[in-house]
Amino acid sequence: MLRIRGSIGDWPVDLTLELDEGDWAQLGAQLQATKPEGSAPLVKPVNQDDALWQIAKDLLRKAGQMSGPDLLEQMEALTGSAAAGKRLLVRLRHCAEVKVVSGADTPLYSWIEPA
Repeated sequence: MLRIRGSIGDWPVDLTLELDEGDWAQLGAQLQATKPEGSAPLVKPVNQDDALWQIAKDLLRKAGQMSGPDLLEQMEALTGSAAAGKRLLVRLRHCAEVKVVSGADTPLYSWIEPA
């Protein structure tokens, strides 16, 4: 049995596939048949979250430093959603290249180059 859960846009997805021994064997044989030859690395497709993450990091890197509210505003504009903007802000807070310090009224996010 294989269970797939997630969402497509706003639609929740909960899919259960029941495979018997023959199905698993056929799937395994198909995967072996399509296995790439040589030592060429598999390239992971860039999904929208990865692309937004790269843009968010680039935005802060180019700015050098931004206040929390200003950065949140930029993240919300980038994602089109307050919740998604906040997720990016939290992700930035925990990023190794970002230093967060408490400012007078708001946190300051600064880009630091990796050593």
